[in-house]
Amino acid sequence: MEYGKLGNTDIEVSKLCVGCMSFGKAGTMHDWTLDEAESENVIKHALDLGYNFFDTANGYSAGTSEEYLGKALKKNVARNQVVIASKVYFNEGRLSKQAIMREIDGTLSRLGTDYLDLYIIHRFDYDTPIEETMEALHDLVKAGKVRALGASAMYGYQFYNMQLAARDNGWTPFSAMENHYNLLYREDERELLPICKQMKVSLMPYSPLAAGAFDIKLTAEDLAYLEEPYVPHEIVGAIDKNPAQGVILLDEKK
Repeated sequence: MEYGKLGNTDIEVSKLCVGCMSFGKAGTMHDWTLDEAESENVIKHALDLGYNFFDTANGYSAGTSEEYLGKALKKNVARNQVVIASKVYFNEGRLSKQAIMREIDGTLSRLGTDYLDLYIIHRFDYDTPIEETMEALHDLVKAGKVRALGASAMYGYQFYNMQLAARDNGWTPFSAMENHYNLLYREDERELLPICKQMKVSLMPYSPLAAGAFDIKLTAEDLAYLEEPYVPHEIVGAIDKNPAQGVILLDEKK
């Protein structure tokens, strides 16, 4: 396993992160999620391989993903040996101050910990002023409930404006961006990724298409071959408005 720092923080993470959407009570979000025992087996195996970074969300399987992850980690590793990330947005009130304060406490309770290493806003909230959101997130950092902040799947200008709001008010900026990015979907290369690079924000791409092969080193010829057939897509992940309350799987086709 290889490790690196998260953004400008001193938080050291494995360069592969365990996404926890597949953990949780079946039927509460997906029918194919792993039960508590199966989830623990995957988590134990990840720990044995050197993973120390786990990413869940309050909306994954109605909170049971957080519960299963918290119980498995508590049984198998010291808290200070792992980095736990969770998310907020697909909940009542989205990213309002009241919602953030309520949801962080629920997340911490389900995970069985008194702090998160990384708290991620799951999408951009069109209903809440960004200053309200950023100040609320900063208050969590000041209170010791959160060590660092992250964002996920939004337009570049939205992320930039939120970072400016943090900078101009002396609040905690985002250290990580969890965005949809892989060889077949590269739309964030237009704006979001250059902004992240400029601001020294770490990337946590989701749906990376079987990433994990560190032993594989691609040559310039390999990269040119893989990139040649790429065709731009419609934007996936970033949203133009808030979805109806209770909607979580924004990109799922019925």
